Amino acid sequence: MQATENRNLPKRTRYYQGMIDLNILEKGENYKDLKRSFVIFICTFDLFGEERHIYTFENRCLQNPELGLGDDTTKIILNTKGTMDDVTPEMKKLLDFIDGKEPEDDFTRELDEAVQAVRKNEKWRLEYMTLQMNYQEKYEQGMEQGIEQGMEQEKINSAMRMIEDGGLSLEKIVMYSGLTLEQVLELKSLS
Repeated sequence: MQATENRNLPKRTRYYQGMIDLNILEKGENYKDLKRSFVIFICTFDLFGEERHIYTFENRCLQNPELGLGDDTTKIILNTKGTMDDVTPEMKKLLDFIDGKEPEDDFTRELDEAVQAVRKNEKWRLEYMTLQMNYQEKYEQGMEQGIEQGMEQEKINSAMRMIEDGGLSLEKIVMYSGLTLEQVLELKSLS
């Protein structure tokens, strides 16, 4: 599922295809043992802007589009916002349901019931919230590390400017930049 527009989606399909292949084939096994595989994304936006419900990609020869590579890989991007008559009515009902419309047939009603049951499952919700909190914590740690790295880089840049200007003693550069004398000496040797 992809609910936010992300232009990296084509590269993500490639990444997932590679991960599938790595998990299917053990080291030393023959490539002919690779099974047919599909990477499917369901998007609540039209990545390609052609108003299709379905975009199907297979490897084809540019010089002869009739000639397929035969690597048994298919990438499908489904679009809940499509307007063409290019999918079955059942698929259209599923895409409409995913897009937030009410269930219209037995399958989407069953799916809705399963979704509601999962939402009510306290154990699953706790695990999900714990995972979300873990992700948030990792994000915040990454932000802090990025800020620290940026501040350290600014100290280095500032010291380099002072060294290049040549008007200050090493002690003043250490004091103003916040770097150690060893760091300043190393930077001076690089300039």
